[in-house]
Amino acid sequence: MTNINKEILRLAIPSILANITIPLVGIVDTAIVGHLSDAAAIGGIAIGTMLFDLLYWNFGFLRIGTSGLTAQAYGRGVTGDGLQVTDECRKILTQSLTIALLGAAVIWAIQWFFVMAVLAIVPCSAEVETVAKDYFFVRIWAAPATLMLFTFKGWFIGMQDTKSPMAVDILVNVVNMLASYFLAVHTPLGIVGVAWGTLIAQYCGLLLALSIMYFRYNGMLGLPYDEWREAMRWPQMRRLMTLSGNLVIRSLCFLVVYVGYTYLAGMHGDIELAVSSILMRLFMFFSFFVDGFAYAGEALVGKAYGQGVRDEGLGIRNVVRALFNWSLGVGLFFTLFYALTGRANIEMMTNDADVITASTRYIGWLIAMPLISTLAFMWDGIYVGATAGKQIRNSMIWAAVCFVVGYAATYRFVGAQALYIAYFAHLIARAVYLTLEWKKIKGYGL
Repeated sequence: MTNINKEILRLAIPSILANITIPLVGIVDTAIVGHLSDAAAIGGIAIGTMLFDLLYWNFGFLRIGTSGLTAQAYGRGVTGDGLQVTDECRKILTQSLTIALLGAAVIWAIQWFFVMAVLAIVPCSAEVETVAKDYFFVRIWAAPATLMLFTFKGWFIGMQDTKSPMAVDILVNVVNMLASYFLAVHTPLGIVGVAWGTLIAQYCGLLLALSIMYFRYNGMLGLPYDEWREAMRWPQMRRLMTLSGNLVIRSLCFLVVYVGYTYLAGMHGDIELAVSSILMRLFMFFSFFVDGFAYAGEALVGKAYGQGVRDEGLGIRNVVRALFNWSLGVGLFFTLFYALTGRANIEMMTNDADVITASTRYIGWLIAMPLISTLAFMWDGIYVGATAGKQIRNSMIWAAVCFVVGYAATYRFVGAQALYIAYFAHLIARAVYLTLEWKKIKGYGL
């Protein structure tokens, strides 16, 4: 195996292992609430979780922006003996952590207004609303830990280190499951114990991240006050803030697609909503694997850009080609996997005969999804490493437009099938736009 493939696997495998633990948390939380209470409690936890999705999705730039900028700084600092200059990497971490803490303060300040505004729009019963509020107003106190973990994960990836975020993710998910179960089942907290479990897990993850910084990256966490004040000046912050602004717009466009997907599915009835949810879960299972290679792309492409290496060894062109070979291999595997086991996977997730029957009409979409989406996902990782914020932003603007237009143009003729036409349109728009734009990014084409 060549060095380039070894490096890709070294970075991708820990991320994949960490990603696999993510769905377990949702399954355990749902099972706990489902066995302790009624449908209103399940709905309340679902609404409460959605509130945090709406909040935290917009802070995704803390991970993505930090990853690309740190990888490039790491690449610029690499010397012949493999050592890297740490000042720029440390400055990026400090800037991003400061933004994370300020963001958490803003979230705390607007929490009541945010909850009231969203619940005024989302239709739900009084019982569901009560559970959602109880859950939200406990878990909200984890905001600083959650946002700081976004930053640490991005920074670790930029430093070519995916084992550290893997350890943090696994700890968070395991503690979340164990603490949620114990507090919900064995204490008077009841279902609100699920929120306390998440709160505890986030701070445990933060403690581990800080410990890794202390023991593995000794001296890189924090700046003297004078240096911190200088790092917070606009000329020093300009690149991070410009990239972050583009990534926030990208996140809003993602909300259009993914919230729109769920909302439009619900308009076609409960059966179609259930079907769309199951298919999306199966699709996201695939994404956990290809995302590992996207993270590797962020690290390696960013490092190569920082070094200015184009062709030889771990240069940009060679890294991009190798990444696509691996990601397309993953896409082909899951295409075959879904073709052979699509119905069995659906039956594993529900025993409702109507939902299973309805789902069979859409298995073709599930089979085709991996190969189409792997291009979009892989390009995202590569562009993050290149810190090409404008192109990342524009790709999602076009994708959101294609999603809306794709549904609006077809739903009268094909009914609920329009939902999947629209989702495919958004994936194709991302893949095509980013493929065409790549040759313009500093002239590095495939």
